[in-house]
Amino acid sequence: MSIDQIAAEALRLPAQERAILAESLWESLGDPFEVPAGPEDAVAALALERDRQLEAGEVQPVSHQEMMARLRR
Repeated sequence: MSIDQIAAEALRLPAQERAILAESLWESLGDPFEVPAGPEDAVAALALERDRQLEAGEVQPVSHQEMMARLRR
């Protein structure tokens, strides 16, 4: 059965039953506004940690040229 067929059948239900169905479907989604942790979160966490290390003097910054030279070696 397609979504269009399901929707057509659901719209034939009385309003109270449609409301119950809608609530059931909505709750099955969990929190629709919760953003799952992804690789961006890990990158942001690493950037914040590096910034903290720089601010605390635990590491020394290097120029872009120096970093590129190190990577090429």
